[in-house]
Amino acid sequence: MVARAPKKLPVARRRAAPAARGALINQTRKRIASFAPFTAPDARVLVLGTMPGVASLAAARYYAHPRNQFWTVMGELCGAGAELPYAQRCRILLERGVALWDVFGSCVRTGSADSAIELLDAQLNDLGGFLEAHSALERILCNGRLAHSSFHRHWAAHVKVKFPQIRVLAVPSTSPAHAGMTLAQKLSLWRAAWPTPPPTDSRLARR
Repeated sequence: MVARAPKKLPVARRRAAPAARGALINQTRKRIASFAPFTAPDARVLVLGTMPGVASLAAARYYAHPRNQFWTVMGELCGAGAELPYAQRCRILLERGVALWDVFGSCVRTGSADSAIELLDAQLNDLGGFLEAHSALERILCNGRLAHSSFHRHWAAHVKVKFPQIRVLAVPSTSPAHAGMTLAQKLSLWRAAWPTPPPTDSRLARR
């Protein structure tokens, strides 16, 4: 009878394993927060994303992932290309009246994909307050499908009534996860949505 007692030990180990896995999952489900808006009072264009990715949060910079095509597109449209130092790129955007921000102020997300954002408890940024403070704003470009759908769900009616001068347009996501379009295709759609003519010496047009 005494010899049977050790048979209970494997049962205890099996019961402990799910708790350990749950603890690991909880460690990866941390709430993350977006950046403050990058802007100036005379901004005319707001590029609205969803939430900075892991690389951007780690670097504390907008669109920091090396394969994100945002800065390549900005290089073509307003001369703020990825080859320039980040501070110089930001200065050029401000001079051109371009602001950057995101739909969500905080959310729970595993990894960087928009599809991993837990929308039910995601907290919105105060876009209404942003628009009130930027009377020169004339266009909002939603960078990606989720940014565009979230804007329409939460703010479209308000903007239509209070800010009828603002055009809201969807542009293809510059994220490396959106590989269904070539850079040239994305740039064509961004250029069509851009409120000012692109540089006449476009490097991409010569490729």
